[in-house]
Amino acid sequence: MIDISPEMVVIIMLGGLLVLVMSGFPLAYVIGFLGFVVGVMIYGEQITQMFYLRTYRLMMNYVLLAVPLFVFMGSMLERSGIIERLYDALYLWLGGFRGGLAVVTVMVGTVMAATVGVITASVTLLTLVALPSMIKRGYSKSFAAGACTAGGILGILIPPSIMIVIYGPMASISVGKMFFGAFIPGFILSVLYISYISFRSIIQPHIAPPVPEEQRAVPFAQKTKMLLVSIVPVAVLIMSVLGVIFLGIAPPTEAAGVGAFAATLLTIAYRRFSFDVLKEVMSMTLKLSGFIFLVGTMSYAYTGIFLGARGGEVLTELIMSMPGGKWGAFAVIMFIIFMLGFFIDWIGILFITVPIVTPIFEVLGFDPVWASIMVCVNLQTSFMTPPFAMGIYICRGAADPSLGVTVGDIIRGVIPYVLLVLIAIVLLVVFPQLVTWLPGLMITR
Repeated sequence: MIDISPEMVVIIMLGGLLVLVMSGFPLAYVIGFLGFVVGVMIYGEQITQMFYLRTYRLMMNYVLLAVPLFVFMGSMLERSGIIERLYDALYLWLGGFRGGLAVVTVMVGTVMAATVGVITASVTLLTLVALPSMIKRGYSKSFAAGACTAGGILGILIPPSIMIVIYGPMASISVGKMFFGAFIPGFILSVLYISYISFRSIIQPHIAPPVPEEQRAVPFAQKTKMLLVSIVPVAVLIMSVLGVIFLGIAPPTEAAGVGAFAATLLTIAYRRFSFDVLKEVMSMTLKLSGFIFLVGTMSYAYTGIFLGARGGEVLTELIMSMPGGKWGAFAVIMFIIFMLGFFIDWIGILFITVPIVTPIFEVLGFDPVWASIMVCVNLQTSFMTPPFAMGIYICRGAADPSLGVTVGDIIRGVIPYVLLVLIAIVLLVVFPQLVTWLPGLMITR
C-alpha cells in the first residue's frame, strides 16, 4: 500500500480518466482499470473485496430492475407501428405549414419520449420515418437532421426515462418524484424546439417549404379518425406506466413491468408481433441493459475508491470555494458536467458524478429533485456535442445514404438545440417551481 494524498488521488483518477477516454478504449474498461490500479495502491489486497461489495450493492438495487423493463417496453413499442401511424396523422394536419414536418417530427419525438424512453430507438425511428419525407420535399438537410436528432433525444429526459431510473437510486431520490419533476422541463424543451423551428421557417422559408395541397387532400373526418386512432393507444400506455406511479398505485419497477406487458399487447393488436420481433426486442434489451450495468458496476466501484480516498472532500472544498456563493458552486458543477458531455457517455457521467455532486447539492441547500433534474437537462447536450455526441452518430447511421446527409450537416443542425437546452436551464434556475410543482402533487406510497 502507498500513502497517496487526496489531492493526488483526484489528479490521477480524474486526469487519467480524461486521457484514457480520449485514447478510444471502452469507457467501462477505462473506469475499471483506473479504479482497480488506484485501489491496489491505496488498499492493497482489500481492493478485490471492495470491488465485489460495490458491484453487488449496485446489482441488488431493486429499482434498477426497471431499466431492462423500460428498454423492453420501448423496443417493443418501436416495432408496433404506432409511431409511424402518429406521424402520418400529424403529417396531414400540420404539413401545410412552413416547417410543419419538422414540427411534427419534434411532436412525435415528444410522444415517443413518454412511451419509448430509449434514444437509440427514438432517433433511429425519427430518422427513418421523418428525414426522407422532409428532404424529399425540399427541406434543408441540416435543418431536417437537427429536428430528427433533437426530437429523438427528448426520450432520455421525459419519463419514463432510463437516465432517471439510474439517477434516482444512486442519489437516494424517489424515481417517481424525479419522473414528474422532469415532465415540465421536457415539455419546455419541446416547446422551445418547436418555437425555434417555426420562427426560422418564417425568416428562411426556403429551408422548410410547406407540403403541397394535393399531397394532403384527405377528408377532415378521415384525418380526425387517423389522429384519434394513433393517439389513444399512446395515451393508454402512458397512463398504464406514469399514471399508476403518480397515483401511488405502484412504484416504478412494477409500473415498468406493466408498461412492457402493455407494449406487447399493443404490438399484438397491431399485428406486428412475431417470434422474430420478440427475439430482436429481447436481444436489444440484453445488449443495452448489459452495457448500462457493465459501465454502472465499474463506475460504482471507481467512485467508491475515489470517495474512500477522500477525493470527494477535495472536490467539495474546491467547488465550495468558488466565488458567487452557492450559485457560483452550482454553475461550476453544471459547467463540469456540460464539458464532460463532449468526451464521455451519459451513463459514465452519471455513475461518476452523481455520488460526488449529490452531497455537494445537499450542503448548498438545493432541493434534491430540482438539482437532479437540472443535471439531467444539462446532459441533453451530451448527445449533441462532438466528438462523442451519440445522437449525431445514431442519426448518421440510420440515415439513408441516398439522402446525402453528412455528419457535418447534423452537427450544424443540432447547434441551435444545444443553445436552447442552455436557455431551458436558465429558465429552470429562475423558476424552480417548474420542476418541483408536479412532484409535490404526487400521492406517495
